[in-house]
Amino acid sequence: MHYISTRGAAPVLSFGEAMMTGLARDGGLYVPQSVPVMAKAEIAALAGLPYEEVAFRVMRPFLGDTFGNDEFRGLIEKAYAGFGHAARAPLVQLGANHFLLELFHGPTLAFKDFAMQLIGQMMQAALAKTGARITIVGATSGDTGSAAMEAFRGLANVDLFILFPHGRVSEVQRRQMTTPVEANVHALAMDGDFDDAQARVKDMFNDFAFRDGVRLAGVNSINWARVLAQVVYYFYSAVALGAPQRAVSFTVPTGNFGDIFAGYIARKMGLPIEKLVIATNQNDILDRALRAGEYRTDGVKPSISPSMDIQVSSNFERALFDAYGRDGAAVAALMGELKAGGFAISQAALEMLRGTFASGRCSEEETVATIRHAFATTGEVLCPHSAVGVKVAEEHIGAAPMITLATAHPAKFPDAVEGAMGVRPALPPRMADLFSRPERVTRVKNDLAALQAIVRERIAR
Repeated sequence: MHYISTRGAAPVLSFGEAMMTGLARDGGLYVPQSVPVMAKAEIAALAGLPYEEVAFRVMRPFLGDTFGNDEFRGLIEKAYAGFGHAARAPLVQLGANHFLLELFHGPTLAFKDFAMQLIGQMMQAALAKTGARITIVGATSGDTGSAAMEAFRGLANVDLFILFPHGRVSEVQRRQMTTPVEANVHALAMDGDFDDAQARVKDMFNDFAFRDGVRLAGVNSINWARVLAQVVYYFYSAVALGAPQRAVSFTVPTGNFGDIFAGYIARKMGLPIEKLVIATNQNDILDRALRAGEYRTDGVKPSISPSMDIQVSSNFERALFDAYGRDGAAVAALMGELKAGGFAISQAALEMLRGTFASGRCSEEETVATIRHAFATTGEVLCPHSAVGVKVAEEHIGAAPMITLATAHPAKFPDAVEGAMGVRPALPPRMADLFSRPERVTRVKNDLAALQAIVRERIAR
């Protein structure tokens, strides 16, 4: 199994190399050279299996010889041992043909735990074989950072730096990043929005002297291993509702496009997905791109679903790569235009994207109304991101069962949830003392040189 860059000018890598590299040296994102297809009987055989075994069977064909079978099974077991629900990703029925996939039972109460806990185990195992040490720098709109902190804190061979937009994450999200006591993890509150933080991370990767000097690695969804781990719960939930004998549909609240791109990979692997629906909040660039055929940024608007407050959706580049016939030069040209504000999508590429994805938008008022209605009619408490998904999903429900991804626990966004339904969701008991823990955070400017100086200084200690 080999991996190539979406911009066509970086070395071809193995799974292990792509995982440790993160962003390709040409600025692109790694994708598999080809996607392995599971036979219908193989998919059917997943029904009733524990989540860990489904993860092994779905991910194994992508790994090559990076890990042995027993070794990989052991890493999966460690990754999900700390989840708070035996099913890992349980389904809850919202309506006659509408289901909610609860992806918030991990240690930081968000879907990012599914990938981050596993990539933490895989990276540590790979580093232990060589004795090497790496520096991970990541950007977050809230959930990636806390999941990364939880996965990598205390690991012997990793220094982790997380950039988050100052004042633009929830109080719970911030404290999950600023209260770990381990010396190898660092929370950096950066001036600007998530797109600014993500841009500075990419700048660090594109500064090869810095990148090589600190042995830089990435855990944002630019890292293929992150996307691959998220493919698993598409199979796990679909077979629970009758796949592959019948098709299912998915609606995914998304900002950076990684979670829904995982669904796209599941479909390419043979999972019968009828509709794959992109749900956006008021930062609706993905919905606008599919409707208008142009991808143009217009500034991030703060919302009550802050993890989706993104205009530059990194993983959309992976979808464009396929839409443009895997022409790396064409994708590189588009990404160059994006730096100037945006680009027009070619007619052929737009037809491919529209034939693959549906989309919808949910306003702030609609988000509040959806939280209130779900609680009143089902007793289910939705976080604002999950509410965005539910609202858009209801516009696309057809004959196939619709699964909406519930991406975070409502207690991560208590102010928004309480404002919508009058009840403040409580944190699980294991996090009851979160607000009494001391915080450790560094306020930083949106300045590449200053950020690089902080990284160099702290890894030298």
